[in-house]
Amino acid sequence: MKEEPTYYDLVYAVTRQVPRGRVTTYGAIADYLALGSARMVGWALHQSFGGHDVPAHRVVNRKGELSGRVHFPTPTMMQEMLEQEGVRIVDNQVVAFKDLFWHPAALDEE
Repeated sequence: MKEEPTYYDLVYAVTRQVPRGRVTTYGAIADYLALGSARMVGWALHQSFGGHDVPAHRVVNRKGELSGRVHFPTPTMMQEMLEQEGVRIVDNQVVAFKDLFWHPAALDEE
């Protein structure tokens, strides 16, 4: 009998689909999965730093702020990773957030 994926597995699977150089939000992932809340998505991503190959740096809050940055190994790592992908950050916020926003519903359109 095949095991059902856990909530964390589902969050990680969606997060792995966020294109390089784009960002999504905790709430968009929660809405797409129709399970839990933005806070639960944040908690799941916080647990992903154990080698799950999850690009958690691409997930920001609903205002485009790097609210999860304090959970990375260094306080600047999230910004550095986004900037390496061409995302501009000013004062811990994604510049042109609305233009760079990727919604997980795009998965259903593929």
